[in-house]
Amino acid sequence: MNVDQSTFRKLLRQDLMETLIRIALIGFLVYFCVRVFTPFASLMITGLILAIALYPLFVRIVRWFGGKRGLAATAMVLTSLLLLGIPLVLLGNSLAGQVSDLYHSVENHTLAIKPPNPKIAELPLVGDKIYNTWNDAAANLPAYVVKHKEVIKNYTRKALAMVAGGALAVLAFLAALAVAGIMMVYEESGRRGFERILVRLTDQEHGPKLLNLAVATVRSVAVGVVGVAFIQAILLGVGFLLAGIPGAGVLALLVMFLGILQLPALLISLPAVGYLWAAGEGSTTMKIIFSIYLVIAGMADNVLKPLLLGRGVDVPMLVVLIGAIGGMVTGGITGLFVGAVVLALSYKIFMEWVDTPGAVAPLPPAPSADAVRTDTPT
Repeated sequence: MNVDQSTFRKLLRQDLMETLIRIALIGFLVYFCVRVFTPFASLMITGLILAIALYPLFVRIVRWFGGKRGLAATAMVLTSLLLLGIPLVLLGNSLAGQVSDLYHSVENHTLAIKPPNPKIAELPLVGDKIYNTWNDAAANLPAYVVKHKEVIKNYTRKALAMVAGGALAVLAFLAALAVAGIMMVYEESGRRGFERILVRLTDQEHGPKLLNLAVATVRSVAVGVVGVAFIQAILLGVGFLLAGIPGAGVLALLVMFLGILQLPALLISLPAVGYLWAAGEGSTTMKIIFSIYLVIAGMADNVLKPLLLGRGVDVPMLVVLIGAIGGMVTGGITGLFVGAVVLALSYKIFMEWVDTPGAVAPLPPAPSADAVRTDTPT
């Protein structure tokens, strides 16, 4: 009895206390690491997503540079930064010039707005309201500004906030692109590290499979969501340009943005068709041709997504799509990929558990109709 009490006291005082201290230290280290890593989490996750999506292209570039991964990554990142940076700088300079001209026009009281086209009032639902508002502003702009001063201030404040947020998002994307270049250089060691973690969490067989599934899901979403949005933006942008619709480039960017958000591009193409017929320029035949083209191009994602989304992934396309949409709603553009990966992995693990032999006792076979008739008393 004394031995049992001494053993119990030892377990209670020493072993249990040491275990609690270790758990507390581990919890403190995890909490501290999370606090330190949190400011860089979005950058690192975005960089990892870009690295996975761009790695097949990176492999081809490495071959062109004779196997020099560092030089290939540098060339790829610098080229991407130039291709993205130059248009952004030009767009920023143009926007700054327009804002400066607008400011000087307001200061010199020379700001004027052209009267609207009367055919705008013929647009369904919102035509009259747009025409009246535009006409009031064009008739007496100073009085209109004084009358709607607070509304204009609110919209101006929101516009500036959107511009600032967009600029920060662009800078974050460019930084993530540089991080992706570094990750692609050390792809082999990084892949082995992730594989070891998954093997430790599962086993030697399922770890590599889950890693391959995660990589394939990211590439599938990159092609099936972002790629489809880009293709649709190009198709509609060319149509807007050929049809002579103002702001074709801006409309194409809006189409791409809506495509990433999984919203139909018809929200842009149908109003463009309405403007095409309201403008009154061009022959009726050309209007019909451009209208058909814009409507078909606006619905192209319904054909492209089933072909590209979920390609190469051993998971139903619907699971990937739901994960992408749900992740984007909760986590933005990064969540678009993270949600798809998490849901695909969860689905795969769940189905592996369902299909494991002996996990669930088999149900007894249902009795046949003849046996039921035989057992039934007459």
